[in-house]
Amino acid sequence: MNGYFFEHEDGFSAPRLFSQGVSYTYDDVIVLPGYIDFPADAVDLSTRLSRRVPLFIPCVASPMDTVSESVMAAAMAALGGAAVVHSNASPSRQADAVRAAKSRRLPFLVGVVAVSDWEGVSDKKGTPVSEYMRPAPPSSASASFDFEQAAAFLADEGLDCAPLVAEDGEILDLITAKDIETIRSYPKLGKPSLGSDGKFVVGAAIGTREEDKERLEQLVLGSRCDWGNVVTIAQAQNLVKAGVDGLRVGMGSGSICTTQEVCAVGRGQATAVYKVASFARDHDVPVIADGGISNSGHIVKALVLGASTVMMGSFLAGSHEAPGSTSISYDKGSDARYLGDALKLKVAQGVVGAVADKGSVLKFIPYTMQAVKQGFQDLGASSVRSAHDLLQSEVLRLEVRTGAAQVEGAVHGLVSYEKKAF
Repeated sequence: MNGYFFEHEDGFSAPRLFSQGVSYTYDDVIVLPGYIDFPADAVDLSTRLSRRVPLFIPCVASPMDTVSESVMAAAMAALGGAAVVHSNASPSRQADAVRAAKSRRLPFLVGVVAVSDWEGVSDKKGTPVSEYMRPAPPSSASASFDFEQAAAFLADEGLDCAPLVAEDGEILDLITAKDIETIRSYPKLGKPSLGSDGKFVVGAAIGTREEDKERLEQLVLGSRCDWGNVVTIAQAQNLVKAGVDGLRVGMGSGSICTTQEVCAVGRGQATAVYKVASFARDHDVPVIADGGISNSGHIVKALVLGASTVMMGSFLAGSHEAPGSTSISYDKGSDARYLGDALKLKVAQGVVGAVADKGSVLKFIPYTMQAVKQGFQDLGASSVRSAHDLLQSEVLRLEVRTGAAQVEGAVHGLVSYEKKAF
């Protein structure tokens, strides 16, 4: 019988999809579901920021002055991620922010003050706290307690709150019954990101100008350096030959960046991440997908296309840990980051914008990571490494979405709706 034989195959492999000379963004592609034999909670999101810097979640805060200073750096490290402190400040101020985040400590327990103690004081402003402070309780929750043991301690002692204290009397935390209830409702994350010195892992941004050499002298740097930004294999080759520990990928994909429009140079982020990561994998160099992240689905796509971590700017701007007032403007920061300065006449490569308040990263990052875990479960990857293996073996299948498919895949057909992240 004459005829044609069609192989039963879904979608394209990544090499086939990204070899067509088309520049794709995250929204242009969709990952097809895979074989599922594990629960979402079993997904392991631990990864590497650079060759020898492990993280427990693949999230890195961008070095923007409206995103990453000491508070954000400490919060992201506490969650198991990291932040890169921006360089839109003097070298000494940037170094101070890094040191503040790395050495973030809480005070020692010398006594306890309750609301009832404070309300009985007539001169609240002029009376020292030591005069109405009660002595430290003889027994407190031990720092060796895990979460469930701390919860049991409060229940057994009939307490609403108790300090979590180390053997030398240092307060490590204050646990409350309300906190216990709230934390139990959050998705679980990994351990904090700590260096060999036991302190938080914190990054610092350094430019390539002559005056930036002063930052090298001010900052206490480790031996791990990630470089970028790059979007092509040729660019990556040069940096890998120079001995970099990681590559930062992205050009013109940031929410306030207009480089692709103004300079006509750049690359769609999905294509850039896949191309650079496919080369970097052969040299054991982790890739940071920088830019274009506006939801958990973009994080999933960046990771399955070969990135080890994602760098987020606007996604974190407006959070409680980000610097700035309630009304946030990118005016000065955008000038410092997005203006080309090779010539005296500068060309704007960014815009001014504002973002909505997002609450604390300590709350919405865990929920975002839970969504990423569910995405990994749907595509059949139980870890970041296994996702990369599926990509490499061409088991992972992808398709290009038409404009109509993107509309269909989003919320549609409603007069009005409320969209909540968590």
